[in-house]
Amino acid sequence: MNRRDLIKGTLAAGAALTAATRLPAQARAGNVRDAQLADMAKQAQAKARAGGYLWRDDVVGIADFGLRSSEERFHFVNLEAGRVESYLVSHGDGSDPEHDGWLNWFSNTHGSHCTSEGTYATFGWYTGRFGTSIRLEGLDPTNSNALDRAIVMHRAKYAERAHLEKWGRLGRSNGCFAMGDADFKKALLQLGGGRVIHAASMGLLPNGSVAPPPTTAAPVDLKILQRDMPTGIEQANPGVY
Repeated sequence: MNRRDLIKGTLAAGAALTAATRLPAQARAGNVRDAQLADMAKQAQAKARAGGYLWRDDVVGIADFGLRSSEERFHFVNLEAGRVESYLVSHGDGSDPEHDGWLNWFSNTHGSHCTSEGTYATFGWYTGRFGTSIRLEGLDPTNSNALDRAIVMHRAKYAERAHLEKWGRLGRSNGCFAMGDADFKKALLQLGGGRVIHAASMGLLPNGSVAPPPTTAAPVDLKILQRDMPTGIEQANPGVY
C-alpha cells in the first residue's frame, strides 16, 4: 500500500466513526460574494465526497488568488453556520517572480515553486520544517502533483500581518498555503483531516465586485521556472522578505 492509499484509508475509517453525528451542510450566505463562495465550497465537497476523501462537511477553505497578497483572500466558509471568515495567505514565488504581491499564473510542475489551482483534500497533521503542517492531496489534473511536490498548509513569519505592514505584501512560499501563526491555528482546528480547500483566481471583493487581474501572461514553457533545488517537505524556502 502506498502513502496516498494509506492516508485515504485512514480518512475512510474516520468517516465511519463520524457519519452518525455529521450535520447537513447549509448555505446561509448574507451577500453576493459569500453566496458565490458557498456554491464553490459545496462543489469542492462534492468532488471530494465522490472520491471518498470527505468526512467532515462543516467548513471549506477557499483561496482566491485573484486578489493581491495584501488582501484577506483565504476564506473559511462555514456552511453549517452560514458564515465566512477571511485571512491572509501567501502564494508561491514561482507564481510571482517579480514579488509584487500578485499571483500571475498557476502550475502543477515539479520544481516550479508555483501555486496550483484546484480542489485539495486535507489530511492529517505532521511536523516538518515549519512545525505542525497539514498534508494536502490534489484532486484535479491542475494540482495532481501536490502530495509529491510537498504542497501543504503551514505557518510562516512572512505571512504575518506584521510582515504585510512592513513590506506592503506578504512573502512567498514554494507553492504552499502559508499563513500567520494565529490564523494557521484556526486552520488546524477547522480545516484539518477530511475536509477540502479550493484554490482559484476569482478576484472576489467583499462588496461582490471583481478585482482587475494582473496583466502578466504565463510563460509558454513553465520549465523556465524550475529551480536546481532539493524537493520534498524539507526544501529550502527563499520567500522570507
